[in-house]
Amino acid sequence: MKLPDPRNADILVYINGELKPRSEATVSVFDSVVQGGDAVWEGLRVYDGRIAELDGHLQRLQDSAKTLAFENVPPSEKVRAAVFETLEANGMRDGAHIRLTLTRGEKVTSGMNPRFNQSGCTLIVLAEWKPPVYSDEGIRLITAATRRNTPECLDSKIHHNNLLNNILASIEANVAGVDAAIMLDVNGFVSETNDTNLFLVKGGALLTPHADSCLPGLTRRMILDICEQERILANERNISLSELYTADEVFTTGTMGELTPVLEADGREIGNGRVGPVTRRLQKLHRELAWERGTPF
Repeated sequence: MKLPDPRNADILVYINGELKPRSEATVSVFDSVVQGGDAVWEGLRVYDGRIAELDGHLQRLQDSAKTLAFENVPPSEKVRAAVFETLEANGMRDGAHIRLTLTRGEKVTSGMNPRFNQSGCTLIVLAEWKPPVYSDEGIRLITAATRRNTPECLDSKIHHNNLLNNILASIEANVAGVDAAIMLDVNGFVSETNDTNLFLVKGGALLTPHADSCLPGLTRRMILDICEQERILANERNISLSELYTADEVFTTGTMGELTPVLEADGREIGNGRVGPVTRRLQKLHRELAWERGTPF
């Protein structure tokens, strides 16, 4: 097994109050995340001793857990302390990403019913040495046949671990030999990619889909805040594929990838096929704001 970063072979993982070596970092086969993907999660990025948007991530974790009726949820103060402890134990202050997972916990017998959960939640803090997942120089996309969940079926505002529709879209991207897949909503409008939010630039102004069938991402929110501060026009509305193809610039946003330029979609070159000036400017402003608003540890 070849790791993307060999330093991750020796990481310590936090599970319910204990720091365990990678090889021993396991949960029970009766845990809800194993039984039914019954868990919520957050991705956190570390910038030079600060965690970007930590309070927002912790609040979303609590909101998702409450919506799914988790019981005995650890307070945000405890989760925050666990995150800090894990980073300190691994000596991480920059260039790291954290996968923070809260499951419904261990069951007394297998099955879907939450009544089988009688021991409280399982908290997992997995910190790895990990740069942004996509290149600053741009990615290529295809449109997936798999549609993004509609709120009628599963509310995208719950940051849950049931990611199979996103994974199916990712498989489509892999088969097509591109970096990621655009997911449409049930009405055929652009929603997001399989793992990021989407922005278009047209005539110097920004467009992004409504956060109905897509996750209202925290990096997405940061870009909208930056646009307000910098007096860049930004609108949230339904976006068609033809608008995406003919945009001057397109970029994705997310904690894992930060701001990533899109150079091609479904074989159509976006703009001039190179990273655009608005995207470059926002990449710089985002990194500055992520550190400025980050929580020191």
